[in-house]
Amino acid sequence: MAKTIIRCKAPLRLGLAGGGTDVSPYSDLYGGSVLNATIDMYTYTTIELLDEPKIIFEALERNERFEAPLAEKLEIDSCLPLHKGIYNRIIRDFHSGKAIPIKIMTHSDAPAGSGLGSSSTLVVSILRAFQELLNLPFGEYELAHLAYEIERLDLKMAGGKQDQYAAAFGGFNFIEFYKDDKVIVNPLRMKPKNINEFQYNLLLYYTGTSRLSAEIIKNQVKNVQDKKRQSIEAMHKLKEQAIMMKEALLKGEVDKIGGILDYGWKYKKEISGNITNPLIDELYETALQNGAIGGKVTGAGGGGFMMLYCNGLRRFEIIESLEKFGGRFVDFQFSENGAEVWRI
Repeated sequence: MAKTIIRCKAPLRLGLAGGGTDVSPYSDLYGGSVLNATIDMYTYTTIELLDEPKIIFEALERNERFEAPLAEKLEIDSCLPLHKGIYNRIIRDFHSGKAIPIKIMTHSDAPAGSGLGSSSTLVVSILRAFQELLNLPFGEYELAHLAYEIERLDLKMAGGKQDQYAAAFGGFNFIEFYKDDKVIVNPLRMKPKNINEFQYNLLLYYTGTSRLSAEIIKNQVKNVQDKKRQSIEAMHKLKEQAIMMKEALLKGEVDKIGGILDYGWKYKKEISGNITNPLIDELYETALQNGAIGGKVTGAGGGGFMMLYCNGLRRFEIIESLEKFGGRFVDFQFSENGAEVWRI
């Protein structure tokens, strides 16, 4: 009998505006707004049912492997905690507490800590594969919310909510976050020529350093809890930035995007003291001196990928000016689809 093999790919995202306002308690107290877009870099999951009473998880690009006898619940530790947390929740809530002999293999186009939402996207990818395997009746909202609950509640990992929704829905989305876990995803209907021009003018640069976003986010959360006025005011400005970005994209005012990114980056740095560092500041200033109009670090900050916006014809000046820093530019295209699944 042929084995059941299911694969899924879920897209990584660029956080264009409003990042950080999707994190509790800010989003619960004031409401958050984020604008993001998925790109053609993915996390991949392969699920295979086993004939023997075993559970096997592998993160292929990290060469990490976990194997255990069949069990209804796995102990969470430092070895592949996302895989284990998802398995535990699926067994408990969607499989009547009965263990599944299974092999789950994953890999990602971007390293952890890249700022492209790779951890949350991986969770969505694995969940979407399980959804296909078990024929579970939930849509994109339920998929994203379940991914959020597993990461933030079950596994107690610090972070926001935008990445899960970006991976589940795909495309350009203006996403609103409110108290009681209320989330509204507003897909943007953009003209292809505006997407193409945005794409042409945007550069994606990998600084060569990944960072632990959890520490930055914990600091951001503490600043809100402590009612630090500078941090909260900065987050209000980032929420405004998301609305500015939405209007510019929908109206095709692509020439305003660089300035909007620069505006947001100035306020993003006021949320937490460790969002930037001397290397990132020097990179950004060098890019501005050589033709960039604006930009930002993707994700929570501290390293990973940096977006730079310019007149596309000046891209080569910027690329040359950053050679001395030892990072690399990465080619990408915006992608339209959220998590996609198929059977073999």
